[in-house]
Amino acid sequence: MRSQKNKHSPVDEGALCRKGWTAAGLRGSRERLTTPMVRDRATGEWSAATWDEALDLVASKLTDLRENHGADANAVFGGGGLTNEKAYQLGKFARVALGTSQIDYNGRWCMSSAASAGNQAFGVDRGLPFPLADIEKTDVCVLVGSNLAETMPPAARHLDRLRENGGKVVVIDPRLTPTGERADLFLQPVPGTDLPLALGVLHLLDAVGAVDEDYIAERTTGFEDVRRSVAAWWPEMVERVSGVEAAQLRELADLLANAGKVMVLTARGAEQHAQGTDTVLAWLNVTLALGMPGKAYAGYGCLTGQGNGQGGREHGQKADQLPGYRMIDDPAARAHVAAVWGVDPETLPGKGRSAYELLDALGTPEGPKSLLVFGSNIVVSAPNATHITSRLADLDLLVVADMVMSETAALADVVLPVTQWAEETGTMTNLEGRVILRQAAVTPPDGVRSDLEVIAGLATRLEAVSGATRWQTDPEAIFTELRAASKGGKADYSGITYDRIRDEDGVFWPCPEGSGGTPRLFADTFSHPDGRARFVDVEHSGPAEEPSAAYPLHLTTGRVLAQYQSGAQTRRIKDLPDDGIFVELHPLLADRVGAHDGDPVVVRTPRGELKAPARVVTTIRPDTIFVPFHWVGANRLTNDALDPSSRMPEFKVCAAAVSA
Repeated sequence: MRSQKNKHSPVDEGALCRKGWTAAGLRGSRERLTTPMVRDRATGEWSAATWDEALDLVASKLTDLRENHGADANAVFGGGGLTNEKAYQLGKFARVALGTSQIDYNGRWCMSSAASAGNQAFGVDRGLPFPLADIEKTDVCVLVGSNLAETMPPAARHLDRLRENGGKVVVIDPRLTPTGERADLFLQPVPGTDLPLALGVLHLLDAVGAVDEDYIAERTTGFEDVRRSVAAWWPEMVERVSGVEAAQLRELADLLANAGKVMVLTARGAEQHAQGTDTVLAWLNVTLALGMPGKAYAGYGCLTGQGNGQGGREHGQKADQLPGYRMIDDPAARAHVAAVWGVDPETLPGKGRSAYELLDALGTPEGPKSLLVFGSNIVVSAPNATHITSRLADLDLLVVADMVMSETAALADVVLPVTQWAEETGTMTNLEGRVILRQAAVTPPDGVRSDLEVIAGLATRLEAVSGATRWQTDPEAIFTELRAASKGGKADYSGITYDRIRDEDGVFWPCPEGSGGTPRLFADTFSHPDGRARFVDVEHSGPAEEPSAAYPLHLTTGRVLAQYQSGAQTRRIKDLPDDGIFVELHPLLADRVGAHDGDPVVVRTPRGELKAPARVVTTIRPDTIFVPFHWVGANRLTNDALDPSSRMPEFKVCAAAVSA
């Protein structure tokens, strides 16, 4: 990666990982879609169509389904990689043009557990309530379920600088990853047991008198219930459940007790569980007990998984939210947003199904009959993917807007070719809550349109009336409307403009009009009405699916350095190493089942099986196997059990068996 510092890139200093350096590899690729395609269901054959033909066909079918089955017969599925303008316009399109409540997005599978926990504890959800560079100035940084060195390589420099400054890095992961190799203390728990680790840490902190009683009294509520509940989690109890030695737990607690500044950062390894929200809350309780949130260079944060994972959920493509992080069942929120959109609040639908529940309902008697997909490759990314693929097949209409023929697009009735990142302008909100501007660098190929043009074209054909914009396609005009819709909300962008973003290298929300933005939250108050943070009492119940005689192992999933998300783009770039899917297992397990490095093994779970080459390593627990999720196959195995609060599926642990 580039080492030269770039003052115009305050987050990554101009550095890119190999995915970034090669991201233009699809420019001019023969795999790039440049004309709308329509599939004949009877023969399975594809034929090219004009844009008018394709949009007329889609609009006609959407209209028929609505007239015959009601507005919720049509559904929309978005993505955490869409710009703020697209996410905003997609939510508006669903609720105004289609009148449907059935909209959600793949970010539900990314940060939703951390978002739910942040809202409960702090009263607001912003991934990091401080700039990323603050990591360098803390004393102890605890990474729970994060492989930062491979998922966000430029950001890993902050860990190195922290250590150069005399600080300590702690990594908690069932696998010793390149991030774990940077750690001063590495803990390797059984998958799904990050929660009892946090309970055990707080037990020890309280036992040695390391909790900040003054902070707790002045700035929080609910600690006594938590104090009583963690009393049962002595170190040997935690060791029995998690596999982490009691001595290591005491070492971690000692580090935290003697540090002036502590930062805990969670990621998907801790969050993608049926108890993901509770796990994050347990670690939040640790930081609150130490008096860290709101303190300079300390506190809790969540590491984002997608390019616009933060902004993508703030402005309306989530089933329960309206722009500005307003809740859709709040009458005042509905009235405000409806006024901006020029519609009657009574016409706005209510809360819809969450992402997995939406997909699970497709094609059923009570579920949607159509699905419009923007910025997502569901066939690869959904849990229990074989089942979800069958749900897609039962639809009357599947429309996919994409730049390549992804696995999901290949099942569609209509595929609409859209622009890629370098060909369009729009804003993104990074993991710090900093709104940044990505400007078009090149002209898109002939025949390709932006998602904003697709949305406007369909809305016009559906005769949707919106007094505010008449379905604009200019990103800056849409952002101006987004600013008005978000005004007064938790994620207030009303004081942010394209010019300000250019001049200031990004602007932090909340940023009401006249404000300078808010790089750091919670210094004086939390976002609950009383200004206090909430301790939340949580208990460990374990994974939804425990190992058994038939499935004696833990399966966990994750990313590798060279690929990104469902791999729809990265797997097509020849300069990125692609050895394909593999199964990582410990030598002791490999010997037991007769597997050899490089030879095929079969992984089975109650939902399906996968055949892939073995990768025998000493860096994983002997009771655990790992499969990366960038290829078709991994998510045919994963469990669709949902977190009751965030509706996050349990991607990160299920019962499995492996054989040679």
